[in-house]
Amino acid sequence: MRIALFALALLVDGCVIQVPREVVQPAPVVEQAAPPPVSVYEEPPLSEPAPIAVGWAPPPMLVEVPPPPPFPYAAWVGGYWVWQGNWVWAHGHWMEPPRPQYAWVHPYYEHRGGVVIFISGYWSAPGVVFVPPRRELVLAVEPAAVGVVPGPRPIGPEGCFVPAPPGSRRGIIIPAPVGTAPAVVTSAPPVVAVGMRVTTNVTNIHNTNITNVTNVTNVTNVSIVAPPTATANGRAFSSSVPAAPHLAAARPAVVQARAPEPQSKRPVAPYVSAHAKPAAPPSQPHGAVADAHLQPVVAREPQPVHAGSAGSAQPEHPAQREERVSPAARPVQSAPPKAAAAGTPVARTPGAKAPAKAPAAATAASKTAAAKTAPAHSDNGKAPKPDAKKDAKQDAKQDAKQDARP
Repeated sequence: MRIALFALALLVDGCVIQVPREVVQPAPVVEQAAPPPVSVYEEPPLSEPAPIAVGWAPPPMLVEVPPPPPFPYAAWVGGYWVWQGNWVWAHGHWMEPPRPQYAWVHPYYEHRGGVVIFISGYWSAPGVVFVPPRRELVLAVEPAAVGVVPGPRPIGPEGCFVPAPPGSRRGIIIPAPVGTAPAVVTSAPPVVAVGMRVTTNVTNIHNTNITNVTNVTNVTNVSIVAPPTATANGRAFSSSVPAAPHLAAARPAVVQARAPEPQSKRPVAPYVSAHAKPAAPPSQPHGAVADAHLQPVVAREPQPVHAGSAGSAQPEHPAQREERVSPAARPVQSAPPKAAAAGTPVARTPGAKAPAKAPAAATAASKTAAAKTAPAHSDNGKAPKPDAKKDAKQDAKQDAKQDARP
């Protein structure tokens, strides 16, 4: 009875017992594992290559410690990401400049409109300055090689950048000035968010003398800073790193993500854009020379007038033209017919066949010679017919005159 009354009292008071709900937490975002990098030797060009557009960001940098330089003027080439239908690691090596006073220019990465504008490293002639791609330039995105899985798009502000430090989250870019070596971030801690940046420390040397004024701008080191929200360890970072690529790559790295050795020592050619325009045909000259090419002039030889007709001209046989223009180049076979026509015996070699017919050149030549010896007549070149009666009368008159003489 008491239990029933207690239950009734609870219902009257409006007490409601709530069942706790199950808390649903979002699944953690698992980043797709990056495929193993491919390393190659790339043959750097001797001039600034054309820019290309890539649809995703280069991977984080790899660790590649340079060996000691083999000679004083050697340059450290490579140790960065290049495009070969995919982002491929260009293996670093010491290299002699291909020509005197040529300087090495670092690769160029730029975030523009969600894609990466890339210019590979190259050798520059003395006095030639690197020119970044102009803003109004429109480039089509390069297609990926067969079987390549595209990576994430660049994450960060637009402008020139370098890849993230080793071990960083894929897609994050580090803003940097133009001409920064990618290896400067090798010793920086990995980043998981946007915020790390590179700035240059410029040293100006101003020397004023009576006869000489020298202004030299040297970039000997760069500064790398990052807030605690950007780094993987949650600590702020600030450091000064040498600007030279071999010195920056030689610093101890936080994450030992070593670059693989190339499978072949044969250098590969730089990537050629799939949207490159075909080579233009050679330019044609203008003016009179162009008209001469468009309307070829055919030199015609004067044709001889036939002896039988004073005002008519007949086409000349090709053999006659050849014989008249170059007598020294007459074929040997034309000699036997001419000798036979003149009545001269011809010595024949055993096995040689006599020509069945005289060449057209000899026949035409004999006709032409006969026509030249014939006297010209007023009746269109026709020879007079012999008249026996007139000749007999003339002979009788002459005999009568001789008889009449005493």
